Amino acid sequence: MPLADYGVLIGTLLSFSREDPTDFGSWYHGKLTVQAPAGRYECAVDVSAPSGVPVQYREVRNLDATLFATVSGLGPGWHRLARDANSGALDYLRSPLLHGRGCLTLVASPLATVLNAILRSPRFGWVESTADNALNLLEQRLSGCLRVYVFGAPYTHGLGVHDIHYNQGDPPGQFQRLDGIWQDGGTVIQSTTGELTAFLTKFKTQVLDTDDNGLPA
Repeated sequence: MPLADYGVLIGTLLSFSREDPTDFGSWYHGKLTVQAPAGRYECAVDVSAPSGVPVQYREVRNLDATLFATVSGLGPGWHRLARDANSGALDYLRSPLLHGRGCLTLVASPLATVLNAILRSPRFGWVESTADNALNLLEQRLSGCLRVYVFGAPYTHGLGVHDIHYNQGDPPGQFQRLDGIWQDGGTVIQSTTGELTAFLTKFKTQVLDTDDNGLPA
């Protein structure tokens, strides 16, 4: 059974803060306060978890704006998204948007082709979070940004977004029942120059190989 609700919040960043790591049973979050027409939204990005489950993070720079047009064409506010490839929903494994453009500019060669494919792979570039290293990077990318797009699930009470992380590939347990494809969370940041950067997180126990139901393949 996937998330009960899924979508994207589009708005202007008002502030960024670091939650007290002793709150919420030692779930440590970065908190974005985002202004949208309905009011101020709180967006909680997980960067560590209790019970010794490591969190990993990854950024994808210079996203292809044409592949993001479905979402960037929406107005400010909360938008529910269908869990499919055409709605603008995120899927860390399946979204062409998140495969990046590679970074090698060598003369075309079989080696350059292979290396660029590796660099664009959703399995490449994951860093284990110490909490602060992830938040340092996120804060740096958010600095002076023009707009933020926060993907995840809305709060049940009040204005906010959570589940701003990979939402599939969980091992058997309490979270696997929420797994599904085309419902991943994340933060896409638009700079004043127009560059789009995705900041993504996952729990280390979540595998990067899933079936059509978002379960470990």
